[in-house]
Amino acid sequence: MEQKRTNRRRLTGFWRAMIEMAFIVFLFYSNLLMGEFTVSNGQGKTLAFALVDIFTPTNFAIALVSALLGYLVFEYLRKKL
Repeated sequence: MEQKRTNRRRLTGFWRAMIEMAFIVFLFYSNLLMGEFTVSNGQGKTLAFALVDIFTPTNFAIALVSALLGYLVFEYLRKKL
């Protein structure tokens, strides 16, 4: 039985970019969460309160823009070196 061939090479670059950007977003949010507990270490501060505090549309937009810029910079450096 013949299997249909897809252009996996084209999809590989896309998925690599998505994975790298997702990792940058993960690092961004983990850094925000750590900062939320170290700067404002108030009594009764729960993880749920901290998560609600950091997951805002503004923070998400900043995370996506910084992830895209980070990905582009690292791709440029990969090709140059």
